[in-house]
Amino acid sequence: MMRRLGVTALGLRNGPHRVTVERDLEVPAADGVTLLADHYAPEGVERAPTVLVRSPYGRRGPFGLMCGQGFASHGFQVVVQSVRGGFGSGGVFEALDEREDGLATVEWLRSQPWFGGTFAMHGPSYLGYVQWAVAAEAGPALRALSMQVTASTFRDAVNVGGAFALESTLIWVDLTARMKNSLSGITTAVLSPRRARRATLSGRPLAELDRLATGAQQRFFQDLLVNGPDTPFWDRRDFSPTVSQVTAPVNLTGGWYDIFLPWQIKDYAALRAAGRRPYLTIGPWFHADQRMMRGSIGESIAWFRAHLLDDPSQLREQPVRLYVTGAEEWREFPDWPVPGMREERWHLREDGALSPDPPPESDPDAHRPDTYRYDPNHPTPFLGGPTLLGETHPSTDQRRLERRRDVLTYTSDVLDHDLEIIGPVTADLRIRSNRDHTDFVVRLCDVTPDGASLNLCEGMRRLVPGSPDPGADGVRRIAVELWPAGHRFRRGHRVRVQVASGAYPRVARNPGTGAPIGGATEMLTADQEIFHSPHHPSAITLPVVSEESE
Repeated sequence: MMRRLGVTALGLRNGPHRVTVERDLEVPAADGVTLLADHYAPEGVERAPTVLVRSPYGRRGPFGLMCGQGFASHGFQVVVQSVRGGFGSGGVFEALDEREDGLATVEWLRSQPWFGGTFAMHGPSYLGYVQWAVAAEAGPALRALSMQVTASTFRDAVNVGGAFALESTLIWVDLTARMKNSLSGITTAVLSPRRARRATLSGRPLAELDRLATGAQQRFFQDLLVNGPDTPFWDRRDFSPTVSQVTAPVNLTGGWYDIFLPWQIKDYAALRAAGRRPYLTIGPWFHADQRMMRGSIGESIAWFRAHLLDDPSQLREQPVRLYVTGAEEWREFPDWPVPGMREERWHLREDGALSPDPPPESDPDAHRPDTYRYDPNHPTPFLGGPTLLGETHPSTDQRRLERRRDVLTYTSDVLDHDLEIIGPVTADLRIRSNRDHTDFVVRLCDVTPDGASLNLCEGMRRLVPGSPDPGADGVRRIAVELWPAGHRFRRGHRVRVQVASGAYPRVARNPGTGAPIGGATEMLTADQEIFHSPHHPSAITLPVVSEESE
């Protein structure tokens, strides 16, 4: 009874079945380590399909209620397992190394007398990543996957455009280091962002920040500092090459402000290229948004009924469902990118203008580059955007940031009609810097009639010598991939693009020296030039949709 009341208190709808629970089942790993799991079963349903959930955040408390009680009350068996090294499971937690334990768990599951022959997997973030770790090898018994705010690889999310995702990584390291029971899980979700922020503002070298935040050096954090995206460290932790081999139907849920969204969409694209028909939902959510978490249970129940109980009536008509911010409404489409989307270049212009029209041929003096100086000792801050559990709001007024001398802005005329964008956003910049090692950050904003500048999406690019090579005049052409967006700029609003060289502490500051990021102590300023001439044009490409394509 208390479990059913708990589910109701979390805003979830109980199913018709009473639920029994068997605690602390022992699951043998391949190396002899014992992993612990709880088994939830609906009364009166023999050998029902099973939902497997593998988690580093514990098996009990609100999470156990949502997944265990929530799914089981709707007629599914549920196994909620603690991954290696946490909440009673043996061994040492090896972050992102989940393939072997996951496959051993699947093998154990199939041998249980209550197993009904088919299973699905569910979960957000790390709980979604563990699904990708086994999905291509789990066999025909795996009939459905439902994952939220996650991706098949965290390689590029940890190294956004080549820049180390400091704040989210440090928050997660603190979170996993301190979680020992269900109560600690609740408190760390509140306190970890604050501890991480205090550490990043300390001015200490990167390699010391894990100790400042958690009280001890953390192996995973140190590993990330010395293993960039192109190192072998990531090979056994990257499951993107196997996505196309997954045959079980996949339901993907993401958020416009989620840290993993670009790579989740790449997983969707890989499945589509392999002939699959995944479902994709993107809402106005950040990574740990509780609105998304609660809604995902109901969506997963429908997905599992469709594919484990052969009830296609549970499926919506269109596989892609997107929330368009600005319009504040949901839309459904047959695919991503959405049909009818066209790429439209908006050019950075002199005097801080932004226009669909390219810069005209005119007096060269009218096209002098815009300049600013980036000082890593006083890095350009991050005010809002994709974050893990940060205290910043996903979308926030950027005017305080835009007043800084190390931020350039380019703003359109007031729109005389609504402008709607749905799809990938990219920037094409011509830049020159006195540093071979430097960063560029591009951010797209919606400027309201009262002047508020609200961030929509952003992207980063870390430059190193030869990537790319400069021309004879020292100008480099760089591409920056921003987060995808689904937004309506309303008539009377303006479109704005920011260009800067930092977003601290979302990404680590670039010292300008090329020294390893973990121990860099010397900080060099970077003098940056942004060109917008006919011969060196800079632009942002917007995915514009027309009313006919909606």
